[in-house]
Order: sequence, then C-alpha cells, then structure tokens
Amino acid sequence: MTGADLPLLTTSVPGPASRAWVDRLAARECPAITARRSRRAQALGVADTDPIVWAEALGANVLDVDGNRFVDLTAGFGVASVGHRDPAVVNASKGQAETLLHAMGDAFPDPRRIQLLERLCELTGLDRGILGSSGSDAVEAALKTARMATGRDGVVAFEDAYHGLSYGALAATHYKAESFKAPFAGQLGEHVSHAAWGSIPDLRGAGAVLVEPIQGRGGMREPPRGWLAALRRACDEAGAVLIFDEIYTGFGRTGSLFAFTDDARPDLLCIGKGMAGGFPISACLGTAQVMDAWGASRGEALHTQTFLGNPVGCAMALACIERVLELLPYVVDLKAALQPLGTVRGRGLMLGLEHPQTLRLSRQLLERGWIALPAGPQAEVLAITPPLCITPRQVDALVTTLTELV
Repeated sequence: MTGADLPLLTTSVPGPASRAWVDRLAARECPAITARRSRRAQALGVADTDPIVWAEALGANVLDVDGNRFVDLTAGFGVASVGHRDPAVVNASKGQAETLLHAMGDAFPDPRRIQLLERLCELTGLDRGILGSSGSDAVEAALKTARMATGRDGVVAFEDAYHGLSYGALAATHYKAESFKAPFAGQLGEHVSHAAWGSIPDLRGAGAVLVEPIQGRGGMREPPRGWLAALRRACDEAGAVLIFDEIYTGFGRTGSLFAFTDDARPDLLCIGKGMAGGFPISACLGTAQVMDAWGASRGEALHTQTFLGNPVGCAMALACIERVLELLPYVVDLKAALQPLGTVRGRGLMLGLEHPQTLRLSRQLLERGWIALPAGPQAEVLAITPPLCITPRQVDALVTTLTELV
C-alpha cells in the first residue's frame, strides 16, 4: 500500500474478520457508540450495517482487517489533513516520544508547546492561545473566554451548526438537535439562541457569536457573500466577541490555510482536527485584548486539563502544519472534477455532492472501496473531504465510480 493506490477488495464488505471484531465490540462498548447490524436485522435479512474495522492507513488509503484496500474520502473525520501516517508527522511523533511523552499542563510546560503556540499565532495573526484535546475543548475555551471578556452570558449560534457534543459545545450545537440535544435539554441551560444561517441577529445582551465559516456536518454550506464581514461589523457595534469555529475548515481543508479573510477576522479562532495529522489536539486562539481578560494565573489555572499541550501532540502539530503548507499549492481541483455529476457545495477539499439518497450511495461506495459519509440535516449531500494528498488518479477513479452510481 503506497497511499496513492486505488481500491482493491478481496472479500465482501464488511468481510468476515470485520464482522468478528464488531461482534466483540458489541459485547463491551456502549450500544449508542458504533452503529452495527442488529440481531433483528440479521433475522429479517436486511442489508448489513456493520462497519469495516480499520487495520492500517497510509496517505489516502485504508486497509481493513480483511485485507481490503479503500480510498478514504473522509480523511478520518478531517483529521488526516496531510494523509494518514505522513512520514514527517510520524517521525516527529517518534522523536518526541523518545525524549518526553508528557509534561504537566498549566504547571510545567515544555518547548514544543511554546513553539506550537508561537507558530499558530504567527500563521493566524492572533496573539494568545489555549490548547486542548478536542474540538469541543476549543469551543468551550472560546465560550469561556468570551464570557470573561464581556461579562455577558448570552451566546448566538446558527441553525444547523455543529460545534461538538460536550455540554458547553452541545448547547451551541443546532445540527440534529432532536437527536443530540433533546435527551440532555434539562442540563444545557438557556443562554444560547440560534439564528438563521446568513442572517444578522439581534445581538443585544450577547457576549459571543459562534459561527462556522463553512458549515461541515450541517451540509457543506458556504456563507452568503459578505455575510461574515457583516457579522464582524455587527459584533463590533454590539460589543460581542466573534468566534470562528474552524475545527473542520482549518489547515488547508478549504483551499487556504484557514477560511477566514481579512475583512472578517475573528476575535477567537477554534482549530483542531487536521492540525496534528492524527493526534487529539486543538486550540482556541485569540486577540490579546480578549484573551487577556482572563487575567494572570494565580498558581491554579481557571481553565486547564491534564493533557494540555501534550509534547507529542505539539511536535506532531508543528510537523503537520509545515506539511500542509507544502501540499496546499498542489491540491487537486476536486470540485471541478465532481461538478459534471451534479450540484457540488463547498470549496477546496470540503465538498458535498447533492444526492437524494446519500445513505444508499455511501453504502454502494463502500462496497466498491470508497469511504464517504452523508452530511446535512437531511443527509442531503455526500460529504467528500479527502486528505490533501489525494492524487489525480484516485480522483479520476472516484469520478468514474460515481458516474456509474448517480
């Protein structure tokens, strides 16, 4: 497997080894986590829903435990920005692991954490940062920071937004609220309101406005022209903090390093996913004016965690960021290749192909060796977000396969 290979299937999908592993998983994992074929489905003879079980990944390729080779059109939920197991990222991980695996969060830093914050601020034009372990971490750090800076509890987010599922982030999430939020509504508070995507809401009393520059799980939706700049002006007038959630859009996903532009710069920026090429790490970056509202540490940080600024993750992020910058000029124009097949949303390698039956289409693709997932509140698009290293040959083969299916 080179990472640039086409699909190659040697068993049914899922194969017998995947099925066996999923059966073992079913015995020990909470049933709400991994979707799998139920016994009732087996008895009725309906189509399989068991997932494949990954064994290895490289570049844009995934190998399952049955030896089937796939092309990953998800980049592992957007994490494998520079491809799975990129050599530079792996070497950074190995090198750091040989000297220091773990430091002590807010108590005792290490050089990699400092270097990463410096590099992130250099690339974004922002001044300060708080590191975390997940996208939800970054969003919650941003919401706390906005509260410290403004003294206001109110948060405005947008319809179909997805910001994570931990409680602080979940309160701001609107995507499939009836599924994700309804069971926990009594513990989420009432401080978040959701405005229509593309609108300029009433910001009186709001301390924070949280927005994705392009909605990801919400359907790969680009904002109306000029809307983010207008939102920036509205926040300035209302004294609200503008937060961009670039967990998904950041690190080359949209064709540029970040999706924000000079006419709509955020006060706070949430990043993660593709930042380290496979390590769970994230950051909330901000202006000095907003970040300094926290005040100086008094020896016990108001916001921290055990694995804050993990040295291995920071080393991998530093390597991954440089690889993103190297790859960006050579990214395939995937949107142009897909447009003959139908309406394509998004930009760069953050795309959604509109289709009336994306659940069926994604299953058919998997059975042919392509990993892709639906997106949108009604699953109205097939999300296509491959690693930046996907090759023209792989893209041509994908278009050929999709042409046969759509």
